[in-house]
Amino acid sequence: MHVSLAPLHVVSAGTGAPLVLLHGWALHGGLFAPIVHAFANSHHVHVVDLPGHGYSADCDRIRVLGWSLGGAIAMHWAQRSPSRIERLLLVTATPKFVAAPDWPDAMEAATLERFADELRVAFGPTLSRFLTLQTRGGDAAHSVLAALRRDALARGEPDRASLDAALAVLRSIDLRETAQHLQQPALVIAGTHDTLVPLGAGEWLGRALPHGRVEVIQGAGHVPFLSHRDRFLRAALAFLDDD
Repeated sequence: MHVSLAPLHVVSAGTGAPLVLLHGWALHGGLFAPIVHAFANSHHVHVVDLPGHGYSADCDRIRVLGWSLGGAIAMHWAQRSPSRIERLLLVTATPKFVAAPDWPDAMEAATLERFADELRVAFGPTLSRFLTLQTRGGDAAHSVLAALRRDALARGEPDRASLDAALAVLRSIDLRETAQHLQQPALVIAGTHDTLVPLGAGEWLGRALPHGRVEVIQGAGHVPFLSHRDRFLRAALAFLDDD
């Protein structure tokens, strides 16, 4: 079922405990299509297009899957509304996207700034390089990259102002202190070959969350739900169904 809740577009499927899926920067919820049906067997799944992305029901207690930027949003949401967020499934997520002297497992600030500048003058080629980074070095890189390139703009180009605003969030966000106070059960799924969010960041997050743990998928890059779908779903569903 497709629902437009201005300014958000939401696709819902299945029955059971609510599960919200949040995508990464510059993409859209349609990328979750290969795994939605598996979650929908036991959950009421809500796939959200973030504002300005893609096409963009209130629940008392919900479970949230956040991928990449979506993971940071999920952690912030859990901090702001702890009584509403029941569980966190954080996929190739990090509390801090930009490197610092005390945070080496991240992108250099200069690299992010250069990416932002290139995006403004050559959106298509820059987005293509960004998708390549999500798969580089991981298993099934060719097929995953082909799927990303095929589907990345299936709902149109994201709004440029929204992309700039999201990049500003990536530059400044630091949820390391927040993570250490979140009380929700949390599973961090990380890939050994992730070039955007290094494995060390995911392992740190799994240790820092008071009720968290990390599941490392060998050979996975930044999109493990596409490259290692079966392994990803086994871990994710076991966590979500562990009542």
